[in-house]
Amino acid sequence: MTVVRLLLTIILTTVLAAIAPNAMAQDAPPLPEGCIARVDGLPPSPLFDPEDPRLQGDALVVVLEDARRTMIFRKGLLARAEAPDGAPGCWAVALGVNNQGEHPRGPKLRQGDRKTPHGWYRTSDKPWSAYAPAVAIHYPSAADAQAGLASGLVTQAQTRAIEAAVARDDKPSQRTRLGGEILFHGGGGWADWTWGCVAFDDDENEEFRSLLPPDMRTDVLILP
Repeated sequence: MTVVRLLLTIILTTVLAAIAPNAMAQDAPPLPEGCIARVDGLPPSPLFDPEDPRLQGDALVVVLEDARRTMIFRKGLLARAEAPDGAPGCWAVALGVNNQGEHPRGPKLRQGDRKTPHGWYRTSDKPWSAYAPAVAIHYPSAADAQAGLASGLVTQAQTRAIEAAVARDDKPSQRTRLGGEILFHGGGGWADWTWGCVAFDDDENEEFRSLLPPDMRTDVLILP
């Protein structure tokens, strides 16, 4: 009888182990439209290498411009708030509009184009923004500076200064013809209205910040 019980226990344990993941998947609430559960589900883009170690960071921010979604991933998985209900770290956001009331497509190239930059950037806190508290996106990158140099928007000296700031993990100059002051901030996330910033509803801006490191420094990948 002992052997029979042992065999039945092993069989029951095996069956439950096979069923449990499916049951959990069925019980898990679906993600909001446009949200992605795993970083390896991001749409392919020449702007990032799928093997880049930054994709497995502790607080990777990803902005999907077309979907108007901003997400935070931890170790490749969509982050979730610890309280009160474990809400997913994925929010609807608003982007820029031009003088015609239309969203200007393409990456930011110069001051006043009201576009959001594309590619990899770093972030830092900006508690004194007009839409405080905000998180600064460290635009322009070294790649943006090189493109600006090629187009005549910045000088060689300005390019070197931007590259040096990026290498130090500092925010580069915001006062060149490439533009600047691109932020994550509050003010409303359901219709485009910014000058190139990424805007949340105010309560969701607080949720976003709560899932970032205390100094708000992390990597951000912005995709079209």
